[in-house]
Amino acid sequence: MQKAFVLGAGLGERLRPLTDQLPKPLIPVFHRPLITYAFDHLMAAGISEFVVNTHHLPAEYARAFPDGQYRGAPISFRDESPVRLETAGGIANVRDLLGNEPFVVYNGDILTNLPLDPLIRAHEEEGNLVTLALRSSGPALHIGYDDVSGRITDIRNKLGTGNEGTHLFTGIYICSPEFLDWLTPGKVESVIPIFLKMIEQGAGLGGVVLDEGHWWDLGSRTAYLDAHQALHDQGETTPAISANARIENGAVLTGLNVIGDGAVVEKGAEIEDCILWPGAHVVAGSRLKRCIVRAGIRAFGSHESADL
Repeated sequence: MQKAFVLGAGLGERLRPLTDQLPKPLIPVFHRPLITYAFDHLMAAGISEFVVNTHHLPAEYARAFPDGQYRGAPISFRDESPVRLETAGGIANVRDLLGNEPFVVYNGDILTNLPLDPLIRAHEEEGNLVTLALRSSGPALHIGYDDVSGRITDIRNKLGTGNEGTHLFTGIYICSPEFLDWLTPGKVESVIPIFLKMIEQGAGLGGVVLDEGHWWDLGSRTAYLDAHQALHDQGETTPAISANARIENGAVLTGLNVIGDGAVVEKGAEIEDCILWPGAHVVAGSRLKRCIVRAGIRAFGSHESADL
């Protein structure tokens, strides 16, 4: 298994105004694009080629990966314009790039280090068309899972089984190439109705529970801030403050502040538990707490839990 399809076309509406400037998979996490954590995770499991769909601010992907590769692994980008195709439509739209081998699908807005080897092994051994990576706890337990058969039985009780869900869907799954035959090219469609149809027809929708490691959906500003704190607490080695940031004498920093390249915190400014994107500027006299300051923005005044 060599290829992964990483979903990069989402609008990131819950993260606005942050995603007015960047697609959600490109927002910086400890000074590098979120999607690169997915790439590293997948490469550690043996993936060597990436396919990424784009829609919102597609030119930003070209800026982030100008040579079309990451750590030597090629990235094929395909834009979905003018209509975003949703997950199933997005997979169908890159069918020609995925080849005839099993491939991983990976949401581009999650941050996780859950083990992928058991997922790969289960997919190979069980002969499923699709195998989902699940967790037994989390914020959205929507997947009905039978731990005896290893099969998915329902999703949010859509099939009337009475099971509203017992497990969290991590947004990571493996597909056999035959799964592509269930999709309709050009159709705007979520993958969930396809999964439900597979359950009804007994077509091999399996799951593996992977509770090891951490998992975050960075779909909200709170999750984005909290993930930085958790990474720091777990020993993240990247310095929180870039060597190319300028923190003037007399600036007051408390808590965990992640400050990017070229960012400036002027004398007399006070910041606490903030994230400053590259080129952000906090002027003298400002008071910021749990704020996110985007690239090129000059922040002034007093703010708490604000996106600037």
